[in-house]
Amino acid sequence: MKPLLITALLSLPLLTSCGSNEPRHVAASNPTPVPVQTAAVAVEDWPELYEATGTVRARTAATISSKVMAYVDQVHVRVGDQVREGQPLITLDARDLDSNVRRAEAARAEVQSAIPEAEQGIAGARANLGLAQTTFNRMQDLASRKSISSQEFDEASARLKSAQANYEMARARRVQLDSKIAQAEQEVRAASITRDYAKISAPFAGIVTARSVEPGNLASPGVPLLTIEREGSYRLEVSVEESRIPAVRIGQPVEVALEALDHKLDARVSEIVPSVDASSRAYTVKIDLPPVARLRSGAFGRAAFALGSRQAISVPQAAIQERGQLASVFVAEEGAARTRLVTAGRRSKDHVEILSGLNAGEKIVVPIPQGLTDGTKLEARQ
Repeated sequence: MKPLLITALLSLPLLTSCGSNEPRHVAASNPTPVPVQTAAVAVEDWPELYEATGTVRARTAATISSKVMAYVDQVHVRVGDQVREGQPLITLDARDLDSNVRRAEAARAEVQSAIPEAEQGIAGARANLGLAQTTFNRMQDLASRKSISSQEFDEASARLKSAQANYEMARARRVQLDSKIAQAEQEVRAASITRDYAKISAPFAGIVTARSVEPGNLASPGVPLLTIEREGSYRLEVSVEESRIPAVRIGQPVEVALEALDHKLDARVSEIVPSVDASSRAYTVKIDLPPVARLRSGAFGRAAFALGSRQAISVPQAAIQERGQLASVFVAEEGAARTRLVTAGRRSKDHVEILSGLNAGEKIVVPIPQGLTDGTKLEARQ
């Protein structure tokens, strides 16, 4: 029995091996080509740009301070508030200023109260002058007929001259009162103007960008309290190298990129400061910016000045894939997509300058269809 059992066990592997000799059919991989559009890489004129950095400044800004020394009673605005022209900003304690106005008004009233007395003095002097003139005329007539003595005529003449002097003096006092009233009016007006300084208002419509005062603080002349900027009126002040300034002119169009915005602005050079900074050896160039919401002074910006053109390779923005710091394109080679790393340079509208990685004449995929990978078969369509 043992020989038969061994024979049966040996025959099992043989049967098994015979069953494994059946042919295997492996399915061939024949992916369908992806239809894409391609564009030939060409050398073209590329703008030569000079980039300068700077800071956004308000074209119109006002530092608000007090013209008088007084304690701050109320502050009506906070940083970021929109204000209109003439809107009250700060109210100062005006009790001392009110006292000055009342004092000036009292002085004016005192002078005005003397006017009736002066008018009566003029009337009395005029009456005395009339009487003295009439008496003198009579005495003169009598003297011509030798009816009075020379002494009596001289006395009448002296009384006339005295009456005339009194009348002129009365009129002069009245003129003096008029001058004093005018002076008192000016003092009242000056005191009123000074009192109005206790109400500090906005010189123009804008936005409050800084506040350094609180109620109870002592406001002194010339000490900044608030800063207001006219909203929508900003410019970029950039430093331009001394060697580049001959290429910059007033009115020159400039492309501006601001960190606070997600798009570029078309602006123009408005001013070139005619002095060089001794530390940086650079000129300050001011560029007027168009009205932009959410723009504030202090923002960082770049200005690109066009200095001409040069030959360069550029591709459409849609042909570039960016992953972190790496940029790549798909090159159509032998009917397949090949990933090519490139070094991107400046951007101009919807094109990107390629510094390295591509040669003129090569064909790239643009736009890149979703899901395209390296090695994918392509069906190029022009």
